Amino acid sequence: MASENIDQAVIEAAARALEQGALVAFPTETVYGLGADAENPAAVAAIYAAKGRPQDHPVIVHLAPGAPLDYWAASIPHEAQALADAFWPGPLTMILKRAPNIPNAVSGGQDTVGLRCPSHPVAIALLRAFKGGKGGVAAPSANKFGAVSPTLAQHVRDEFEQDGTLAMVLDGGASQVGIESTIVDLSRLATHGPVLLRPGHISAEAIAAVIDQLPSAPDAAAPRASGTLESHYAPHTPVAMQDSATLRQTLAELAAAGRKVALIHYSDMPSTHAALRLPATPDGFAHALYAALRAMDGQGADLILVEAPPQGGAWLGVNDRLRRAAHGSTGIVHGLLNQTAQ
Repeated sequence: MASENIDQAVIEAAARALEQGALVAFPTETVYGLGADAENPAAVAAIYAAKGRPQDHPVIVHLAPGAPLDYWAASIPHEAQALADAFWPGPLTMILKRAPNIPNAVSGGQDTVGLRCPSHPVAIALLRAFKGGKGGVAAPSANKFGAVSPTLAQHVRDEFEQDGTLAMVLDGGASQVGIESTIVDLSRLATHGPVLLRPGHISAEAIAAVIDQLPSAPDAAAPRASGTLESHYAPHTPVAMQDSATLRQTLAELAAAGRKVALIHYSDMPSTHAALRLPATPDGFAHALYAALRAMDGQGADLILVEAPPQGGAWLGVNDRLRRAAHGSTGIVHGLLNQTAQ
């Protein structure tokens, strides 16, 4: 949605709702967020209740462009300022030591806080209107905990419209990026350097080009961060991911067994009960992935099969989300074939 098409009266109403402690869903360039006043512990608690989110799982605080980081963070290492200058507004979240004036409700009880400035024009308009641009909006993805993140306003309505927990849902069209922000931990630079807690659109290599340090993989003592549990981003239908050659064989076996398969793919594949072909590029695949998972979840299939994308590089974020979506589904194909044989 272009900035000139934003209804400022709607934005002001949403900002007032947030200031009064209500929940407002809004678009970002990654996914739609479920927003609350980050400095209102009761409002943040309402996010956790609406999502069914564990209390120790932190949320990310969204800031308007130019908002002072030192209000939210106890210290601002030069690496953090350099990354903010390079990538904000945009899909990068930084983990910093939390300032003492910030409630620990947004941090899951940790001494850190996740901060980002989104680039979607509706999100920016809302953040500038909220508390005169000086507030922060805590906003995990606007879906039930562990489920597929929403990339359309209708996805949010599908999850929450019946329970009356949201004051408003701002519609900003389809999220451009389509997967959640990259999360980099900068809270332990002196001992661990930068740590990549969650891959996303902004790569580790892009971060290294700015701060001259390649982020390392998470260690056991890394801060907890949004969307990093082993099982996450999962539809109700079981998900399995296979390489192209194996997938073709699996499709033939499941078809012979009379099983209904929903397929998400990017190369030529046999016809199935339901299928969506996504772009064979990292950005295109990421943009369409969550909508595809939601669409295939409604097809009455026994299984959602996904053609495994290439490994590494720009595909890292997509593979991370698919691995978590398929967690716990090991052996599902074998099990479906065995049930048929019996």
